[in-house]
Amino acid sequence: MLIRKWSGMSPTGFGVRLSQRFLVLLFLSGLITLCFGALFLLPDSSRFKRIFLPRPQTAEGELDTPAEKILRKSLEGVGRKHEVHANQWKTRDRLRDSSKFITSAEKLGLRVPAYGQEDGSPGKEEEAEITAATAQQHNEMSRDRKDEAGLEFDYQSFRKSLRNPPLGKGGEVEDSETFQKRLKIKEMMRFAWDNYKRYAWGKNELRPLTKNGHIGNMFGGLRGATIVDALDTLYIMQFKEEFQEAKEWVEKGLDLNVNGEASLFEVNIRYVGGLLSAYYLTGEEVFRTKAIELGGKLLPAFNTPTGIPRGIINLGNGLSWSWGWASAGSSILAEFGTLHLEFLQLSQVSGNPLFTEKVMNVRQVLKRIEKPHGLYPNFLSPVSGNWVQHHVSVGGLGDSFYEYLIKSWLMSAKTDSEAKEMYYKALEAIEVNLIKKSAGGLTYIAEWRGGILDHKMGHLACFSGGMIALGAEDAEEEKQQHYLDLAAELTHTCHESYTRSDTNLGPEAFRFDSGVEATATRLSERHWRNTAE
Repeated sequence: MLIRKWSGMSPTGFGVRLSQRFLVLLFLSGLITLCFGALFLLPDSSRFKRIFLPRPQTAEGELDTPAEKILRKSLEGVGRKHEVHANQWKTRDRLRDSSKFITSAEKLGLRVPAYGQEDGSPGKEEEAEITAATAQQHNEMSRDRKDEAGLEFDYQSFRKSLRNPPLGKGGEVEDSETFQKRLKIKEMMRFAWDNYKRYAWGKNELRPLTKNGHIGNMFGGLRGATIVDALDTLYIMQFKEEFQEAKEWVEKGLDLNVNGEASLFEVNIRYVGGLLSAYYLTGEEVFRTKAIELGGKLLPAFNTPTGIPRGIINLGNGLSWSWGWASAGSSILAEFGTLHLEFLQLSQVSGNPLFTEKVMNVRQVLKRIEKPHGLYPNFLSPVSGNWVQHHVSVGGLGDSFYEYLIKSWLMSAKTDSEAKEMYYKALEAIEVNLIKKSAGGLTYIAEWRGGILDHKMGHLACFSGGMIALGAEDAEEEKQQHYLDLAAELTHTCHESYTRSDTNLGPEAFRFDSGVEATATRLSERHWRNTAE
């Protein structure tokens, strides 16, 4: 038998014997096997797994311990099963050892039942099964170990614990100027809401120039991001009719059974955060159940060697991977560092400590890792747990991580001393290494690239004035006024970036070099101004 390369060529030039042909085929098959096998040996192979591998299934029988069965029941209790990975749930004692979560939870109306008590699971048959399972687990624990199998959130106790009601005490504002500003802000909100409702209802965003709705690819198929994100604002501004419309849409139109690729960060802050805020303001059960169900869909993103979540997750099958533009498959500080507040609240309202355990692990990784000059770089490998680049920014890629540290301290009724310590150490490192003053007297926060300062301040870093002022009260006494002054100086600089632009709209970033101050000098940093023009 002969192999011919093309018609007209003598067969003797390409003929091979049977044994030779066998060796060639053997070599080719080995080469193909090696090439395809290499795909699954790469450090970050999740993008290949989601193409070639089927969705992993976890059967109920694979959950070995009674504690894990309780976790499944708690998730079923909110209306839908969530996939649970047994090896991700260690012991619940880490919850008490690593934070003051239980202490602050009790202050907010949470009750910690002992084994054998009602844990909130629906149905007598399920309750009996859980009671038996917890009794078995109890026998394996030492007598002095306190159990945290479930936390029942008492909303009425929470409301009674508030210093002031969410809508205030109903008094009129004596300052007429402040009152007029309040009315103007509400007018602007109503204008934005009415136009969204008219042109883009149910879509994620409104395109103001073309007057149509936009879904985008950031939310994995979820709809109504503007509605969910605006729930608390509508309620606080006492737009009762608009709030009721939004609530009804959440009940009937917010479908969480989607199968798309979503930003973990965006879904958390917009949807989970929006739903939790609405629940705490109103006590409406629909917001709680939706938040817990959606939060459960985000948990598989934490299934990495370090527990640091990847930035993108498929809300249908739970597979996750890193952003293509992120260096070496890394995770972004501002994304995995901006989950803490929502996930602690998910544990409080669901009785499921797994949410808290996930973000407390993230904190411990960040606390242990060596930090250059005390700074937190923006890129971290979820596989190795090492920094990928030494690029530090209080603006984009880093910003809200710092904000969540000080807010974690405040949200815990000032019991989360670990968050407080991390915040003030980070702020000290930022002040020593990044905060500079221009020749014209403007205070700004530069970016740090492997030891070299880039004298640029991003628009996203302008939140820092408010953050530093918020944390000034709990700083050391001799630094309290200093931080208030620093906050005012940074805010003044950001104000200058607006007034020095042609349209009085602040640029995406502004620089302090080449003889300019608080001004965008590069085309790529003038997005906001160009858009307005």
